[in-house]
Amino acid sequence: MPLMFLNGGAMRGEPLHHLLDGAPLVAETTTAAKYRFYSVGGQCPALVPVAHGGAEIAGEVYDLTLDQLRDRVLPAEPPELELGVIELADGSSAFAMLLRRPQTSHVQLRDITEIGDWRTFRAGTPA
Repeated sequence: MPLMFLNGGAMRGEPLHHLLDGAPLVAETTTAAKYRFYSVGGQCPALVPVAHGGAEIAGEVYDLTLDQLRDRVLPAEPPELELGVIELADGSSAFAMLLRRPQTSHVQLRDITEIGDWRTFRAGTPA
């Protein structure tokens, strides 16, 4: 089954976690230090692969079925994101949601790479 790295609203305790429909958590981990991390309009996170200046980004890896990915997870993603494959800290690969290339939206992007964790960013952002 495909592994999916999640770093936003579908993580444990977050409002979209129910979309995983009981998929098992494989690991709490980080990406390899090859990504910039953005807040997309303050609503969701996005990864952007970079050749230089990347950082490790915190998240969770789940073992999803392709049906769960197709029917539950992907339809809930905003149009600014697209499915891609990333490298995890241990060198393995997983699916993840990346900022769509080319960018098709005018939603404000905020670079939160230095924070490296969506929950930490949200906890420090006023409502």
